[in-house]
Amino acid sequence: MAVQGLEQTILRDPALYYWILFPITIVMILTGILRHYATVLMNNPPKPPSTLAESRERLSLLRGVNLRNNASAVLTPSAFAMRKEYLVNGYHSGAFLKDPESRGQPPANPMTDPAGMEAMMGMMKGNMMMMIPQTLIMSWINAFFSGFVILKLPFPLTIRFKSMLQSGVMTRDLDVRWVSSLSWYFLNLFGLQSVFGFILGSDNAANQMAQQMAQMNPAAAPNPFQPGQDPDKLFQNEAENLEVMEHYCILDGIEERLLHNLNASA
Repeated sequence: MAVQGLEQTILRDPALYYWILFPITIVMILTGILRHYATVLMNNPPKPPSTLAESRERLSLLRGVNLRNNASAVLTPSAFAMRKEYLVNGYHSGAFLKDPESRGQPPANPMTDPAGMEAMMGMMKGNMMMMIPQTLIMSWINAFFSGFVILKLPFPLTIRFKSMLQSGVMTRDLDVRWVSSLSWYFLNLFGLQSVFGFILGSDNAANQMAQQMAQMNPAAAPNPFQPGQDPDKLFQNEAENLEVMEHYCILDGIEERLLHNLNASA
């Protein structure tokens, strides 16, 4: 068993950097770039709303989301209260629905809706663009580079990181700072997002974390109502979020904070 306090040294071939570490990193960068351009070519641009009522329905939900996210920046308490009351009343009464008569009815089956089928095909294409390259790269690494320890991190870590950094070479005595080839793939999978942002821009299809956050945030999508969703339920949920929200302005107490900072720096 390794002795605590002693530096653990492993004799490694320097060629591991050139034959394992660099190829995995380069292949993942090129794969991300190809996935971005393939997604751009295969995905259809979002369709604009066909009627004024549909446009109002979309923008009304986004208006509530923007109020929650940005109200603390510029709005006064009275202005925030007026907007909050207007939106909550509209959400509860169904005034923003494009078809108020269908309120309370189950949503239409997306399998019978051409727009719903098209949206489902787009989601399926996006999932395929994410799963197929990952599966191929993991199979390539397991077939040719399984069991290799390729580098050692220059900073200490706790034992909880051992399973994350040493996939495929889990041993009892190996220092947690050593990284296996398979773990290097997972580190690149989440660590190359800034590289893709620099090469392709912030709004790119190679950034998987950004895509997941966009799916969770309806304000990030041109159409927040996905196939099979009930707009009335989304409005009711947003009304509950607004009702429990309290006004907070970043300018509250700014005079006291400014004087405190000036006295502290004097």
